[in-house]
Amino acid sequence: MLSVVRVHLPSEIPIVGCEITPYVLLRRPDGAVSTDDVPETAPTDGQFMRYRWYRIQSDRKVPICSVHPMEQATIQCLGCLKSKIPVAKSYHCSAKCFSDAWQHHKVLHERASSALNENGAEEDELFGRFGSGGSGVLSTAGSGSLSNFGQSPSNGPVPLYPSGTDKNSGETWFEVGRSRTYTPLADDIGHALKFECVAVDAEKRSPMGPPTSIMTSRVIPAPTPTPRRLIQVNGDVLGHLDLDSQTSSLGTFTVLSYNILADAYATSDAYSYCPTWALSWTYRRQNLLREIIGYHADIICLQEVQFNHFEDYFAPELDKHGYQALYKRRTTEVYSGNPMAIDGCATFFRRDKFSHVKKYEVEFNKAAQSLTDAIIPAAQKRVALSRLIKDNIALIAVLEAKFGNQGAENPGKRQLLCVANTHINVHQDLKDVKLWEVHTLLKGLEKIAVSADIPMLVCGDFNSTPGSSPHGLLAVGKVDQLHPDLAIDPLGILRPPSKLNHQLPLVSAYSSFARMVGVGYDLEHQRRRMDPATNEPLFTNCTRDFTGTVDYIFYTADSLTVESLLELLDEESLRKDTALPSPEWSSDHIALLAEFRCKPRIRR
Repeated sequence: MLSVVRVHLPSEIPIVGCEITPYVLLRRPDGAVSTDDVPETAPTDGQFMRYRWYRIQSDRKVPICSVHPMEQATIQCLGCLKSKIPVAKSYHCSAKCFSDAWQHHKVLHERASSALNENGAEEDELFGRFGSGGSGVLSTAGSGSLSNFGQSPSNGPVPLYPSGTDKNSGETWFEVGRSRTYTPLADDIGHALKFECVAVDAEKRSPMGPPTSIMTSRVIPAPTPTPRRLIQVNGDVLGHLDLDSQTSSLGTFTVLSYNILADAYATSDAYSYCPTWALSWTYRRQNLLREIIGYHADIICLQEVQFNHFEDYFAPELDKHGYQALYKRRTTEVYSGNPMAIDGCATFFRRDKFSHVKKYEVEFNKAAQSLTDAIIPAAQKRVALSRLIKDNIALIAVLEAKFGNQGAENPGKRQLLCVANTHINVHQDLKDVKLWEVHTLLKGLEKIAVSADIPMLVCGDFNSTPGSSPHGLLAVGKVDQLHPDLAIDPLGILRPPSKLNHQLPLVSAYSSFARMVGVGYDLEHQRRRMDPATNEPLFTNCTRDFTGTVDYIFYTADSLTVESLLELLDEESLRKDTALPSPEWSSDHIALLAEFRCKPRIRR
């Protein structure tokens, strides 16, 4: 007889938009134990599994804190209600929570105010200023002006057919799903869910015993990060572009670079400070996709994309939004796990803006083999390869712009663009390998540049901080022969140091913030997020163990100019008590995005 052995949930905390697939262990009629489903369309020995999901709705509904979704809300921002901001974002668990989050929360007010074309005086009257008595801003439990949290905002229309009511507890069960998987909706926020499964006789259509059930905790809204603005940087004018409505102007295009943190590395051991539900792939993938799509980039360069996640999720989902995909998986000489879970680099581009011309794949393992064959004695080759072979790769795409060359100097000439996407060796004690990989990539790009005079972008996670030799090679075109990194060269692969150069006129896109001339609050705000010694962001990677810059977008300054940049984050933006990843930000890296314009070509 078909029966249920055990049921448990991947996470007890359900999040809006994140599908839940319970683990159901079945004993089949032949005695075998398996997690394979037995659907009604394919019964076994005349039996199949029936699934039901219920929302348990209580007379007393519970609002959830928008900052700490595990906490019940006790105060509500009235400014949010007046400006018609989604009500879920108005809740906070304490006055301290609201105070700590105010710098981020007020961005919602500013955006709502801007959308309504309100002037500054009206905004002050509507929202007030936190710390000045809170007039018009907060409603708090225990005060005469507070919202009655026993009457929470409506969750919208309920299902038409309640399945039952417990008069003693005041609970009503509403059937909300009839499949093994369920995706919580906004209507479920604040309510627990119940999952039931039972074996059914296919002929009689009746259950073969009592159902097995399991309860979730209350459904919480998906935390969302503070919106990041696109800031204009061309000339000495600083302006703001709304990403929600932003589309590149004629002749410009945007490029996003983002290490999304592969699921294989997102473990509780590595990121113990992040809630386990926020580390789960079912949560992170939808949070990452929402963030990536929200940037509206024309070209997307992602690192640490697992092969199975590229095939099953990112490629098909981004295809729905008009992107064509290219992918290069890391090589597997070192990796010994599931080959489907190995990560790589994925490059996406809008089909209406670009067409694919050519793809190059750089495997540093192959370059290492060639190098050792050429310069390493046979007796030392094995040791050399064990140091050099780290499975890192680069994906290079040559694209043709469909918006055309905007200059009159070369009418009708094809506008090509070369985009390199890479993830460089992570080991901090292998500085020679990092530098050698970057040098190898740049030499490959030089060959492309010689064959075709086209603009170039070099994006990725270089695992190299500003001031390191790989960063110097990229940004300056050479390495100082007295650089301390060159002291670590046991294989002699960096000799002579004079060979460590390239002729590409590369510039870091984010250095534009430091080079800008002008004054103003927003400009100074971005400058405080830059390192004045290196003209790079203070950080692009932020964990409990490391905070620093390792991600970059480089461009050839003779053929491209930076028009605008995605604003940088600071300690406040990441909240004072956390690091990355977090419920709001689903990677330990932050995304970088730049808007470029092709410079007119000059006939020589």
